[in-house]
Amino acid sequence: MSESRLTPLQVQVLRLLAGIQPPWTLTGGGALAGIHTRHRTTRDLDLFWQGRRELGSAPTEVANRLTAAGLEVSTLEKSGSFWRLQVRDAGESVLVDLVADPVPLAETPMATLFEGVTIQVDTVHQILVNKLCALLSRSELRDLGDVQVLLALGGDLARGLADAGKQDAGFSPLTFAWVLKNLPVRSLARALKMLEPAIDALERFRDTLAETVASAAIPG
Repeated sequence: MSESRLTPLQVQVLRLLAGIQPPWTLTGGGALAGIHTRHRTTRDLDLFWQGRRELGSAPTEVANRLTAAGLEVSTLEKSGSFWRLQVRDAGESVLVDLVADPVPLAETPMATLFEGVTIQVDTVHQILVNKLCALLSRSELRDLGDVQVLLALGGDLARGLADAGKQDAGFSPLTFAWVLKNLPVRSLARALKMLEPAIDALERFRDTLAETVASAAIPG
């Protein structure tokens, strides 16, 4: 497996926050870039406190640990269940999202040794489920690209769709297929300055995935 795609500051943040109780779980792009597929970089770190509706004192402890290490911490957004922090050192910055999430997961997070510390990380299957749900609710090419990579590495689409429906009451395969088919891949990709061959390939994957899901959802 290739080396971690996390930046030095991202790695430092995760190491500094290891051991907080109750523990958080690394998910999303950070889990992919640092632990699982390592196929892309990430702009932020998503730390989830599973089974909780409120973050409680967690944001304060996070900020205290980071500032004690000499990092600059600014609060960009905050509520009882969500805080977004911007963390800076002399050379870079990273967004750190703290989320309280009461929704039951498809799989239990895995304890993982990372850069000398143990952290909880969402499994590959759980991230696939999360990404399928995300594609239903937002237009982000990175979600589609992540699903493409996860399926290419052996992800179980049928199981992922079933678990997405359990995790999100608004999720259905037919609705997902319709939303996916209408995802404006080309315009989004051109805004990101992707090359035309890569855009063509991503559009073909979108169409194939939408057709596969729709066909499986409609009784023969």
